[in-house]
Amino acid sequence: MELTTREDIEAPIDFVFDQVTDFATFERSVMRRGADVERLEQGDTDGLGAKWRVKFLMRGVERKITGHVTKADRPHGMDITMTSKNADGVLHVELVALSRARTRLNVRFEAVAKSIPAKLLFQSLKFARQKTQGRFSAAVGTFAEDVEKRYRA
Repeated sequence: MELTTREDIEAPIDFVFDQVTDFATFERSVMRRGADVERLEQGDTDGLGAKWRVKFLMRGVERKITGHVTKADRPHGMDITMTSKNADGVLHVELVALSRARTRLNVRFEAVAKSIPAKLLFQSLKFARQKTQGRFSAAVGTFAEDVEKRYRA
């Protein structure tokens, strides 16, 4: 399963990269939604090596995911690899400077099922592809708007 989206942000690429790698803010956001987040490793200044364990409820079942920043190329982007009992995924974040004050954010999420229940879950998401893609794009769009607001402030 693959989801992709892109957003143009009215902020310099270095500022956007700093916002993308502000993991403490993402951790708080995930916890506000009811998940338990445990930071396992801090990582370097660009985030490379940072690692988390996240527990959350999805469709009435507790899920556990481990996330790890496997690639960080300041200011051009990063990759976060996620693993769980039933599926593996990679979140690719790419930043492209369109001008001094404008940055394009390309986000791609790829996931592969490792079990029959995960394959069924992904199949149901594929059937609702337009809705799933819309939610993904909306989440990235909200993040882009927040980055612009922080830059203007």
